[in-house]
Amino acid sequence: MYYKPIIIVPGEPNSIFFEIYFKSIKKNKFRSPIILICSRDLLYLQMKKLKFNYEINLIDENKIKYKLKKNKINLINVNYNTKKAFEKISSKSNIYIKNCFKLALELLKKGITNKFINGPISKKYFLKKKYLGITEYLAKKTNSKKFTMLIYNKNLSVSPITTHLPIKLVSKKINKKIIIEKIKLINNFYKKTLNLTPKIAVTGLNPHCESIHYHNEDLKIIKPSINFLKKNGIKINGPFSADTIFLHNNRKNFNVVIGMYHDQVLTPIKTLYEYDAINITLGLPFIRISPDHGPNEKMMGKNLSNPLSLIKAIKFLDKLWLKLKKV
Repeated sequence: MYYKPIIIVPGEPNSIFFEIYFKSIKKNKFRSPIILICSRDLLYLQMKKLKFNYEINLIDENKIKYKLKKNKINLINVNYNTKKAFEKISSKSNIYIKNCFKLALELLKKGITNKFINGPISKKYFLKKKYLGITEYLAKKTNSKKFTMLIYNKNLSVSPITTHLPIKLVSKKINKKIIIEKIKLINNFYKKTLNLTPKIAVTGLNPHCESIHYHNEDLKIIKPSINFLKKNGIKINGPFSADTIFLHNNRKNFNVVIGMYHDQVLTPIKTLYEYDAINITLGLPFIRISPDHGPNEKMMGKNLSNPLSLIKAIKFLDKLWLKLKKV
């Protein structure tokens, strides 16, 4: 029996990702083999600096099925000038990161697997304002028109309708169509992948769901969207005031809280669960997850970073092996 591997693109080379990856595989055993797509030289440098010792299994991208080893780091090498290693994050790594993503997407398109994890990247340097985040970058590269971000924890997950937008632009990007599309994606994911019918709460946009402005988005956009979804059989309620929905007696009634903008829901979920959450992109041709944190270059090389979010990401995909395996 062949278990589909998990492809991992470490992302920004000057980040804490290799550290948390080494810690993850040291403490855990996974059913699914893992393939790193990155620089072999960079991997060796990071191991040496962090004092980890793993054997590397260099594999040919065209012979993956027959070359994977569970007791070694399976690696598809992508060239990188290691003189740039251990520098500040900049645009110098952009071509390398792009090549890693390109190769990963080619393998995913071929059906080698449908399980993908990427490490953090710099939105400022790699995305260069062309994309709001890697969610949008991957959606564009896979021609995915309907997609959404889900920050998942088994007790409570959250999803922002808009992602990395400046606050002044949020109200302009909220409409019934996008709210309905994203909530349908989340509802289908819970039902089809997790075998669970979710109970969904939706926040309002304005404080206390009230507005002194003539155009009240909560009444004119959000409430009608919720009513439409209710009529279509989705267990959903709202809009709720964002400052109280996360109180214990309120949040315990729901599996998912949908917010209108990024920090409205990500701030409370990170306060509640810290690193015990993963970022899942729904609507792509594969399941994509990333650890719920950034490159954190200030912590690079200190060997103090918490690997929990990456461990949760790998375990989530590993636990779905019955659905995602190839016989």
